[in-house]
Amino acid sequence: MSTPSPGYAITLRAEAPAAPDSTARLTSAVSGAGGALTALDVVERGTDRILVDLSCDAVDEKHTEVISDAVEALDGVTVHETGDRTFLMHLGGKLEITPRIELRDRDDLSRAYTPGVARVCQAIADDPDEARRLTVKRNTVAVVTDGSAVLGLGNLGAAAALPVMEGKAALFKRFAGVDAWPVCLDTQDTDEIVRTVELLAPMYGGVNLEDISAPRCFEIERRLREKLDIPVFHDDQHGTAIVVLAALANALRVVGRKLADVRIVVCGVGAAGSAIIRLLAAEGAGSIVACDRTGIVHRGRTDLDEARRRIADTTNAENLSGTLGQAVRGADVFIGVSGPNVLTAADVAAMADGAIVFALANPDPEIDPVEAQRHAVVVATGRSDFPNQINNVLAFPGFFRGLLDAGAHEITDAMLIAAARAIADRVAPEELGAGFIVPSVFDPTVAPAVADAVRARSGTGA
Repeated sequence: MSTPSPGYAITLRAEAPAAPDSTARLTSAVSGAGGALTALDVVERGTDRILVDLSCDAVDEKHTEVISDAVEALDGVTVHETGDRTFLMHLGGKLEITPRIELRDRDDLSRAYTPGVARVCQAIADDPDEARRLTVKRNTVAVVTDGSAVLGLGNLGAAAALPVMEGKAALFKRFAGVDAWPVCLDTQDTDEIVRTVELLAPMYGGVNLEDISAPRCFEIERRLREKLDIPVFHDDQHGTAIVVLAALANALRVVGRKLADVRIVVCGVGAAGSAIIRLLAAEGAGSIVACDRTGIVHRGRTDLDEARRRIADTTNAENLSGTLGQAVRGADVFIGVSGPNVLTAADVAAMADGAIVFALANPDPEIDPVEAQRHAVVVATGRSDFPNQINNVLAFPGFFRGLLDAGAHEITDAMLIAAARAIADRVAPEELGAGFIVPSVFDPTVAPAVADAVRARSGTGA
C-alpha cells in the first residue's frame, strides 16, 4: 500500500529564501517525494527569508523522513522542525472530566457534596437500582482491556493500549453522547480480569471489552456475562460482526443475491472471525467455510483448539479441506479478518461472477483493494482511504446508547441483527451502489437508528 494517510500527517517548519518561486519549490518537493500536501502557511516573512509550515500526509514513518529530506535538499532551504501531527493530538491524552453541574456558591456545594449528598447515598443504599437514575451509571461504559491484542500490533500491555481506549471513549461521546472511560488492566490472567471487572461494575452501565487476545477473550466475555447485571459487549467480536453483516446485506443487494444462497469464505477465526461466522449463521447464511493460517477449518483436523473445533462443527457442511486459494474458488463472498496479502488477484478471479471481497485487515488488507476491484464487483476494506470502510464506529456508540437508555442487562443476537439492519437501512435505495454499501461514519442518523433498534429488542422498548 502506498497511499498517503492522515495517520502519518506531519508539519515541516522550513526556512527558505524570500524569492517568488520559493513556495512553489517547497510544494513541488513535497509532491515529488510522494507526500500529499494539505496546507502551506507562511508564518513569517522578512526581506530575504520566509518561514513556512508545510503540512502533508505520508505513507509511513520512514516516508515522513523522505519528505523532510527532499525539502531540506532544496538550495537555500533549512528544515528547523518536524512535527508529527498524530503525536501532537495525543499530548496530555484525549480525555478530560467535565462536571455536568455548576458549583457557583455554598448552596450548590452543600447539595452536590456534603451534607446533601448523604441523602442520595442513603436512597441508593435502600434501593440499588436508584444508582442508574442518580449517578453516572446511567450513561457510563467501562472500556476494558489487558493490552494483549492492540490493533494489529499484538501484545503491547496495558499502558500502550491506553491511547486506543482513549480514542474509543472519545468516539462514544462524539457519536452517541455516552461517557466512556478507559480501564487498562495490568494483568493478563483471566481470573484476575474477570474479578477486577466484577469489582468495578457497580459504577458502570455497561462493559466494552477491547483488544483482548483470543481465545481468552471468549472466556472472559462469557464469565462476565454470567456474573454481571449489566451488558458486556466485546467490540472486536460483536461490533465488527454487526458492521460486516450490514455491509454484506447491502453488497448482496447490489449483486442481486440472497444470504441463504451464497457461499461465504471467512479468513481468520480469531475474535472477529468467530463472531462474524456466528452472526451470519444466525441471520440465515446458507454456506460458510472458515480458514486459518493452516488452511480450511474442517472436522478432520487434529490441531484445532476448542474455539476452532466449534467452528469446524458448525460450518463447512461439505467438510472441504485445502488452502485458502482452494476455498475461495467458486465462492461468492470473501471476508478477511486476518493479515496482509494472503489473497491474490488470481484467487479473486477464480471466485464466482459478481464476487464480493471484504479485505478488512488493517492497516494492510488481505489484498490490495485496487487489485481486488479488477475482478470483484464489490470491495470493502477497514481503511478510511478507500470506499466502503467497515468501521466499528458505525455500531458500538449507538448500540450502547440503546442499551443504556433501556437499562438493559444483557445482549442478544436479536439486538446484534437489529443493529446491523439499522445500519444497512441508512443507505437509501437510490444511494446504494458498489462503492457505497455502508453509510458514512459521520452520518448523524446512524447512531440514533442503531439505538432505536437495540431499545426495541431490549424487552423494555424504553
